[in-house]
Amino acid sequence: MSTAEATPPPIPPIGVKVATDLEYRPSGIRARARWTDPQTKQRMVRALVVPDEEAAEAFFAGLQASSAIGIDRHITLADYLSVIGDRWTRGLDLTSTGDNYKVGMRLRVIPALGHLPISSITAGMIDRTIDEWETKHSASTIKNSIAPLVRVLDEAVRDDVLSSNPARHRSRRSLGKTAVTLDERDTSPRAHALPDLAALTALADLCGQVHQSYSDFVMLCALLASRGSEVAGLQVGDVDWDTNIVTIRRQTYPGSGGLVTKQTKGREARPVPILQALTPVLERLTANREPEERLLKGPRGGVLTTASVRDATKWDGLVTDLGLPSLTRHGLRHTGATWMADAGIPLHVLQRILGHKSIETTRGYLHPDNRHLASAAEQANAYLAAQPQNAPQAPRARRSQPTHLRR
Repeated sequence: MSTAEATPPPIPPIGVKVATDLEYRPSGIRARARWTDPQTKQRMVRALVVPDEEAAEAFFAGLQASSAIGIDRHITLADYLSVIGDRWTRGLDLTSTGDNYKVGMRLRVIPALGHLPISSITAGMIDRTIDEWETKHSASTIKNSIAPLVRVLDEAVRDDVLSSNPARHRSRRSLGKTAVTLDERDTSPRAHALPDLAALTALADLCGQVHQSYSDFVMLCALLASRGSEVAGLQVGDVDWDTNIVTIRRQTYPGSGGLVTKQTKGREARPVPILQALTPVLERLTANREPEERLLKGPRGGVLTTASVRDATKWDGLVTDLGLPSLTRHGLRHTGATWMADAGIPLHVLQRILGHKSIETTRGYLHPDNRHLASAAEQANAYLAAQPQNAPQAPRARRSQPTHLRR
C-alpha cells in the first residue's frame, strides 16, 4: 500500500467521552478504548495487546495526548507523511530541490524508516540508516535523503508528535569519503576546492581523454565558478567578447518529466569575467556558431549533466588517482570561487559573481592568508624598529601637600 493510500488508525476527537476496558489473555492484556464519532455517529474502537497494566495505562494516556493534538502520537512515519501531504515541501523549489527530496523520501527514507512509529525513531536509528546508505549511495544522494527526513520530522515537532527532531543534527554529518579525507573542523567550501591551476588542467586533460566535452565541462565549471546545471544552460550568445564577460542566465538539469530549463538558483542573471585560462575554450566553443545554440554539448549532441560526467569519466576513481578523492563536480564551483577570493576580488563583487543572496555565504570563501599575515608582521616590526630604543624617563610624581596646608 502506498503512503497516499494508507489510512491512519483512529483517535478520539477532543472532548469525546472514551470508555476503556482490559481483557486478560494468555498472550497479554488487550487494552480497548471505545467512543462515538460526533460527526458520523459511528462506534469507534482502538485496541492494543500489551504486556501489563502499566503499559495499558500508557496506551490510554497516549490516546488522550493524541486526541489533544489531533494526531496519533504512535503514528508511523509513512502514515504521518500521508496525513501531512506536501506540507513538508513548503519553501522548496518543486522543479529541482523538491523533486530530488521527494525521490529520496520515496526510495530511501520510507523503505528504511516508514514502518516505525515517529515517536520511536531515535538519532541512533537514523545514524545506522545513514551508515547503510553510505555503502550504496553517493554523498549527494544521501543528502537528498536526510534533508527531507529532517523536514518531515520538523513538521512532527510542530504538531507536538515529537518534542525534538532526532534527525536535525544528522544532516551535519560528514558523508562517505569526505569524512575520511577532510579535516572535520574545516567545513568551509574552500575545503572542497582544487589547489591550483595545474591540478585543474591535469583533471581536464584526463576527462578529455574520454571526450573533449568533459574537459570543457570541468574548465567551465571551475573558471566560471558555476554549477554544472548552469554550464549546461549556457548559450553561445551568453559569451560577450566586447565586455569579456559570460552572463549566466539559466540552468538546465534532468527533472521528473525530462529536462528542465529555468532561471538560475538565485533567479537573477549574473556576470562572470572571462579568465585567460578559459579564453581558448570559449573561443573554440563560440566560433562560427549561432547565439541561441547550446554552448556545450555532450558526445552525442545532448545536454551534459553532473551525473553523465561522473559516469562517463569514472569520476571517483579518476580524482582518487590524482590524489583528490574528496573532489566532487560541485567542488569545481568552489574552486573558482576560492581562487577569486584569494585573488583579492572585493567581497561584494564576488557575491555578485557567485549569485549569493547573503554576503555571509560568500564570506565562507575568505580565508586568512598566511602570506598576508607575514606581511603584516613585517610592517609592524618595521614600525617598531623605527621607534627610539631608549625609553624616556617617567616624570616624577608631584607630591601633594597635606590637606590642612592647601588654600
